[in-house]
Amino acid sequence: MDILYVIKPNKNHSKILHKMIFSSVKGINYKIIDNIDPNLNLKNKKIIFAMELSEIGYDIDMINTMNKLYNIGNNTLENSTAMVLCHSCNELSTKRATQDLIFIANSLGCSFIGHPLVEATVSLNNFLTWQKTINLPLEELCLKMCSRTANRLMDYNYIPIKNPKILVLYSSPHSRSNTLDLWHMVSKNLDNYFIKELQIENGEIMDCKGCPYNLCIHYGKQNSCFYGGIMVKEVLPSIEYCDVIIWLCPNYNDSIAANLTALINRLTVLYRKTSFYNKTIFSLIVSGNSGSDSVAKQLIGALNINKGFRLPPYFSLTATANDPKSIYKIKRIEKIAEDFSKNMIKSI
Repeated sequence: MDILYVIKPNKNHSKILHKMIFSSVKGINYKIIDNIDPNLNLKNKKIIFAMELSEIGYDIDMINTMNKLYNIGNNTLENSTAMVLCHSCNELSTKRATQDLIFIANSLGCSFIGHPLVEATVSLNNFLTWQKTINLPLEELCLKMCSRTANRLMDYNYIPIKNPKILVLYSSPHSRSNTLDLWHMVSKNLDNYFIKELQIENGEIMDCKGCPYNLCIHYGKQNSCFYGGIMVKEVLPSIEYCDVIIWLCPNYNDSIAANLTALINRLTVLYRKTSFYNKTIFSLIVSGNSGSDSVAKQLIGALNINKGFRLPPYFSLTATANDPKSIYKIKRIEKIAEDFSKNMIKSI
């Protein structure tokens, strides 16, 4: 029987986090890890990261733990799959802290199931939307979600796809894009795979109107959306059909490009009717100066935490290149791109 490893270095955790942990492990063979021994093997494991956030939104003990894991090596969590429990003593920081943790763990080889987070703000009001469909007191609902997510983690075993269908989404013009140049270095190692590239040009996708839930469901059942257009004709069918989505994201002011952000916001209509748990995301992010991690964390938050896409190990390839074609001046960039493509193939 698989053991569920609960990484919980903060010994001063709240009563609610204590309840969240033990609701998660109920009926499961588990082991609490509150200190990192360099000889501890956390590869090929099922893992819960349990965070207790301070008033300023940090779990210092968890940060130190992740630093220890990072110093052991960049494959410390190789082939492991994880979820996150996070409690805050106020209404803030649960998503940001979780994005930070997932980004670090992912860079150590850890994958995350879709919807990997159960967050609890101090009021538990983040469960009010869930309460509309599951009529339970907020604390009971929180604990139910902990148990449900942990059982989904334990049941999860990714089955490799023999001939994966790959969708590439981007918004940059071809002529000046270092991000597209980097993608071409990666894609030449994927010759035997079905790949569809979709450019989302300015003005093609309007941002989400915020339709009422029932109206969104109505459009979703018709494979449609309020706005229609390329989103309905090409984007949504392509996402529904594919197994893998690669997001090409030049760093614009430390955020995802507006066209792709609008696309993510409009995914709700498809999200209402189908699960993304078996769809895998990767990203290529190129920054002119710095901040690629900011964009990667936004993708983690929007797509893995919120929309439920599977996050494979080492999901993001990042680079710094400003002037056109300067991507080619990065030392060993062709080998780095080749290694990323190999990781993609291994992960899907």
